[in-house]
Amino acid sequence: MKPTLVVLAAGIGNRYGGLKQVDAFGPSGETIIDYSVFDAVRAGFGRVVFVIRRSIEKDFREAFLSRLEGRIDVRLAFQELGDVPAGHVVPEGRTKPWGTTHAVLAAASEVGEPFAAINADDFYGRGAYAAMAGFLGPDNRLTGIVERLNVVRTGGRIRSVGEDGRETALAPETIVSMNFWGFTPAFFGQARSEFEAFLKSCPDPLKSEIYIPLVVNNLIRGGRAEVRVLESTDAWFGVTYREDKPRVMAEIRALVEAGVYPNKLWA
Repeated sequence: MKPTLVVLAAGIGNRYGGLKQVDAFGPSGETIIDYSVFDAVRAGFGRVVFVIRRSIEKDFREAFLSRLEGRIDVRLAFQELGDVPAGHVVPEGRTKPWGTTHAVLAAASEVGEPFAAINADDFYGRGAYAAMAGFLGPDNRLTGIVERLNVVRTGGRIRSVGEDGRETALAPETIVSMNFWGFTPAFFGQARSEFEAFLKSCPDPLKSEIYIPLVVNNLIRGGRAEVRVLESTDAWFGVTYREDKPRVMAEIRALVEAGVYPNKLWA
């Protein structure tokens, strides 16, 4: 059975200033998602599920469904703020969804096989999809995960600045994950349990989110999951701000000129 690619694409894009999920970055108008799906198809994935907001359904259908038809099975899943476990309600004043774990759960009805979950605005490279599809790479087991926020490089130093203002130095060779995860369908049940526990003790009902690394770390610490680390030699790059676009376009152009991708992806 071929694995499925779940693309987390429900972001609002406030920091980017627009719908970056459908913005053009390739030489023939390709989006970052186009390159992700292209790499997934040639790595052997059989289906892609886009997790989106209903307000952008029209944009997604126009951008992807027609040109992907016949290349890979495409499904849409919707991340809704009100999709919470029975017995819970959305706090008054909450406007944002509940994070990446919540987004993955939105795809549960469309996935019955092993799957990979990725960000829509991150470019991972073909090697990452090949490694995930084939379970390749070193036989290492992940023992824990630490979520680091506000990672910056200053004067040759890499550091993370926490919400309390405290800094943590990070070594350049630190193994990192840019939210490219592979799961079996059993993860959906585990994630639902973690999401419910999160809602019961949510530190900030209006803003707190439950991220995939937090759930995976809880499963590892509790002896409920084993996670294999797969390494990719490809360079990651992504889009957060509008100022990131020229750099990403240049990176993609270089890959096209090197023959990694055709000039027109879906020719």
